[in-house]
Amino acid sequence: MPPLWAWLALGCLRLCRGVNLQPQLASLAFATNNPTLSTVALEKPLCMFDSTAALNGTYEIYLYVLANAASPRNASVQDSSKTPLSTTFQETGGGRTGPYKAAAFDLTPCSDLPSLDAVGDVSRASEILHAYLVRVGADGTCLSDPDFQGLCNAPLSAATEYRFKYALISASTGLVQDETLWSDPIRTNRPSPYLAIDTWPGRRSGGMIVITSILGSLPFFLLLGFAGAIVLSLLDMGGSEGEATHDSQITQEAVPKSLGTAEPSYAAVNRGLPLDRAEVYRGKLQD
Repeated sequence: MPPLWAWLALGCLRLCRGVNLQPQLASLAFATNNPTLSTVALEKPLCMFDSTAALNGTYEIYLYVLANAASPRNASVQDSSKTPLSTTFQETGGGRTGPYKAAAFDLTPCSDLPSLDAVGDVSRASEILHAYLVRVGADGTCLSDPDFQGLCNAPLSAATEYRFKYALISASTGLVQDETLWSDPIRTNRPSPYLAIDTWPGRRSGGMIVITSILGSLPFFLLLGFAGAIVLSLLDMGGSEGEATHDSQITQEAVPKSLGTAEPSYAAVNRGLPLDRAEVYRGKLQD
């Protein structure tokens, strides 16, 4: 992959000089979308410092971040005794009041770096990117997690200029052994206004997008109304059948009995016996 090897050659020419060096944006061969709204991918300081330090394996690299607008360009990352700053994202307001430590990683010897020939291997892509790049602002949870321990590499602010610095720290003494210059200002991306969003297959305004969304939801409401009408129709049919059954029962009870039945009518019950037969019956009782 010629672009990657060209980037590596340029990186060696720039980094191996060892003086007046600055952190640089990652090559487009590694990070196509860089910077983003809240992150910046930087090249790691490979072969930048004294090679003997890397061979000893007793050094770390600290990455410091500074908001460009509110801080001096010569802000220090160590005190008078060469002790590195340990200020955090929260303490500096995201780098607005001073530099904060965003990341720390081991200084890897150049001979131990993975070969760029394997960059096309998907299974090794993450390993290679981690070896060559560091992404500032990659931790989106450290600010909201009360139990978070360690460095808070919190997301950066959009449309804001930042500067970055690497410091070489001795693992045995904990002191600064060397450091780069502050990088040139690097600005994070600005959010695109909604009117500028390209809505293929044609560029539409925000109002057209809203209207399209409403029209797209109409079939759902029509289907819901249709289902409700069917349910109400079924309920009305059930009520009508109940009333018809009740009316038929009342009609059947109101039909007069046929003349051939033996049940006495109310008139026959209340009429009583004839008068002459009652006199005869009374005489027999007196005898």
